Amino acid sequence: MSTYPIYQVDAFTSKVFGGNPAAVMPLTKWLPDDVMQQLAKENNLAETAFIVPEPEGAEQDFHIRWFTPGAEVPLCGHATLATAWVLFNKLGFPRAQVSFRSKSGPLGVSQQDDGWLELDFPNLAFEERPTPALLRDAMPEAGDTVLFVPNDTNYLVLVEDETTVRNANPDLRLLKQLGNQGVIISAPGQSADFVSRYFVPAVGIDEDPVTGSIHSVLTPYWANKLGRSTLLAHQLSDRGGVLKCELRGDRVGIAGQAAFYMEGTVHL
Repeated sequence: MSTYPIYQVDAFTSKVFGGNPAAVMPLTKWLPDDVMQQLAKENNLAETAFIVPEPEGAEQDFHIRWFTPGAEVPLCGHATLATAWVLFNKLGFPRAQVSFRSKSGPLGVSQQDDGWLELDFPNLAFEERPTPALLRDAMPEAGDTVLFVPNDTNYLVLVEDETTVRNANPDLRLLKQLGNQGVIISAPGQSADFVSRYFVPAVGIDEDPVTGSIHSVLTPYWANKLGRSTLLAHQLSDRGGVLKCELRGDRVGIAGQAAFYMEGTVHL
């Protein structure tokens, strides 16, 4: 029997039971993919992040991968934030910035003077498409066109106001049939520059509490729409989350807080 450390951290929140919980499992070498998928299913959180140290002299410090209960995903913000928190606060990582190799290219997380952690993520491209009929049936708020994000196959539905985002109640059964990763709904905010929610039933998550990765597309969209590069974002799930976002050319800064919940040992 082998044992592996595991940590759980609530990301994009200053207090436990808020934000989005993520499991973090540091490894010395990769486990088989099917085992990591089963671990993520057993953890039953939006994401479980696995990291393995990169070889000495490599450009990044760690290789990171993310699994939902149903699938591996190409990018995940909250579990990356949680992983960095564990490295900085539990595993003695010696520098104020850590870098990761990932399916979405190099990523970074840095400790800020105010105690927040900031993700350095890619600026994700998007394209306008006619709204699929299935999406229109599942989410009547959707207009004639939506934005599509090729990197992670998300659809972005834009609506007029925060109330519409809060009240959205999509047919998750139909969303699951779309054949893509998930659907974001977003609007200008009342107490933030913009708000959003994110539904991902295709990978085993009805609604993700707080999603760093979708702000890789929301930030450039709203920065262009509102005419400024620094933005405050709220994700309006039941748990809720706060993100400070900044557009920096082909990169996006996404900052949040983290609250430590637990640590333990997995026996396999």
